[in-house]
Amino acid sequence: MNFYIDTFGCKVNQYDSQEMAQGLERQGFKRTNSPLDADIVIINSCTVTAESDRKTRNAIQKHRRDKPDSILVLTGCLPQARPDLCSDYSNVDIVTGNRSSDRLPDIITEYLSSCKRVVDITAHKKGDPFTGEGISSFEGHTRAFIKIQDGCDCFCSYCIIPYSRGRSRWKDISKLKDEMAALSDAGYKEIVLVGINLSDYGKGSSLTLADAVFAAEDIKGIHRIRLGSLESNHISHEMLTELKKSSKLCAQFHISLQSGSDRILKAMNRNYTSGEYLELCEKLRIMFHDCTLTTDIMVGFPGETEPDFSLSVDLAKKARFEKIHIFPYSKREGTKAAMSSNQITNAEKKRRAALLAEAADEIRQRAFRLQIGKEHEILVESSAPEGFDGYTRNYFPVKIQGGGFKSGELVRVKIFDTNKDYLIGNKINY
Repeated sequence: MNFYIDTFGCKVNQYDSQEMAQGLERQGFKRTNSPLDADIVIINSCTVTAESDRKTRNAIQKHRRDKPDSILVLTGCLPQARPDLCSDYSNVDIVTGNRSSDRLPDIITEYLSSCKRVVDITAHKKGDPFTGEGISSFEGHTRAFIKIQDGCDCFCSYCIIPYSRGRSRWKDISKLKDEMAALSDAGYKEIVLVGINLSDYGKGSSLTLADAVFAAEDIKGIHRIRLGSLESNHISHEMLTELKKSSKLCAQFHISLQSGSDRILKAMNRNYTSGEYLELCEKLRIMFHDCTLTTDIMVGFPGETEPDFSLSVDLAKKARFEKIHIFPYSKREGTKAAMSSNQITNAEKKRRAALLAEAADEIRQRAFRLQIGKEHEILVESSAPEGFDGYTRNYFPVKIQGGGFKSGELVRVKIFDTNKDYLIGNKINY
């Protein structure tokens, strides 16, 4: 039987989909790139915002309409966080949460045997082990993601993720090395380490995130290690000192800010101040040559005033973020922030997001101009007439003049120009 996976959300979800696909393939199922060719359509959902939930509901309706005789499976974060809601989706044949994703082949087999609707959602528990067989390829990607950590113990007041992903847990270092080696054998040159709270890797042991990075040092085929999103209050000076020793670590750090206002950060339960965050940014720029800093900033958190918002804009300028992911606060049922009476209107959230985006673009264009004349190593992701070809080690998108490069190829370039969306460079011939 053929299956198709429709994935929504973060890099962790993308990894989970690849892991699910390989698990199904081991059981004799075959993956297809079109839902119209699939006997089984799997929706791997996200629930980080209300918009994410809407996209999942739309996907259910679309797939059921386009292929009414297919077996429709809903899995991922939405059913895990809202089993009460998703259990009632009568147009879905199988409903299962992300805690059961490694059992998906067995759950599908159960449905095929009984022809009866299956609802299999098991709650996360404290002390749950890190599970999963890992991956040996990453379909459709030049860079391979490896999930090394899952879950979160922070319980930010706006966030549903601890309820959908469970408590923090991490992958055994020996399994990580085996997975890196398998991906290297498959031809991948860059690995992106991802997790829900990546900085938590090794929690409760002597290991840290630096150990996960160094797992790749002796694997010759892996040239670059990139880190996913980090939490500033989980990054110690000792960890940074160790990370600096890695010859393969890409000097790009995505560190979630959320707000530049200490008052709002406290209400969010973020457990750091704007001053502490800015100090970390300055330390990273000193310790890691030509590093780039990217971040997430939320606008319109309940009770956020105009002065609070202005502090976020000011901090973004001081930190000189090379890229900012801006998103409006989204009310999530079951979180503390959702119960606040000081909700901000959608129109005001949209206005603030637009103002911050304007400031973010000015900062990014300034960073682009500073790259003119510099040399960079590019991992080619695509070579097309339009758009960029690949990324530098510090995550600037680059268009290489001349074209004709292969996906996965490492190319040395010199930057001579920029446009709004990427740098422009020429290949350096030695």
